[in-house]
Amino acid sequence: MNDRPLQSLLDLLDLERIEEDIFRGASRPAVIPRVFGGQVAAQALVAAGRTVPEDRTAHSLHAYFLRPGDPGAPIVYTVDRIRDGRSFTTRRVVAVQHGQPVFHLSASFQTFEEGLEHQAPMPDAPDPETLPTAEEMLPRHAHLFRDPGVVDRILEARAAVDLRYVEPPPYVTAGKGPREPRSQVWFRTAGKLADDPLLHVCLATYVSDMTLLDSVLLAHGRGGWAIGDVVGASLDHAMWFHRPFRADEWLLYDQESPSASGGRGLGQARIYTADGQLAISVIQEGVIRVPRT
Repeated sequence: MNDRPLQSLLDLLDLERIEEDIFRGASRPAVIPRVFGGQVAAQALVAAGRTVPEDRTAHSLHAYFLRPGDPGAPIVYTVDRIRDGRSFTTRRVVAVQHGQPVFHLSASFQTFEEGLEHQAPMPDAPDPETLPTAEEMLPRHAHLFRDPGVVDRILEARAAVDLRYVEPPPYVTAGKGPREPRSQVWFRTAGKLADDPLLHVCLATYVSDMTLLDSVLLAHGRGGWAIGDVVGASLDHAMWFHRPFRADEWLLYDQESPSASGGRGLGQARIYTADGQLAISVIQEGVIRVPRT
């Protein structure tokens, strides 16, 4: 397995500390001409985590995407130490480019403690090893895209992650009528990671922005920006990290959309480990507009 794409992603998340609570992160070209939202969210969480005691792990984040990021310029992350309590630590991070905030994140960290335990059961899903890889699936459908060259850009952008759809993605079934507003993907990094819990949380944050709004598109028989039948962008993003997990082992991303209105669509999801543990809950709202003809 080629581990260069994963190492490139890890380098992207290895922020430069330029002051006590100020960090700088590189950007890189994305599939679309703006910074990928998962990148800025993961980098902001890295910045927050580097100001927190090592015995405290992230248990939640809440974020807003304020402006499109410029992939040709670095991003500066300023961390505010909002609270350091006996059990919880809270950080606020503002990401700035060209003198303007482009992203805002609040994250909370907690020392481990025992408590009540229950969870929603893991839904049925096929073995990820039986599903086609992106390299196997995307080229077969290149003719569906406005620009067939976008396939290579998607594969390059996602090369650090092995992401496999359980059912055909929206661009494959666009125009064939509405489907149930639910989508499942399995994912893991394309290589092993160090044991640092913050790293695994940040990698899951990175991937969580890739497919969450697919279920909105399915409800309306739309295929997405790549085939030109919608225009979209992430607005806000929230995650709760319930139990330990590894981002280099298979995780099931079970996604659904309860609502779309006002030019916005809502996606909500649960991420399970392969052995059925509910690891993460996710909610995201995004702009989803139908282009005027």
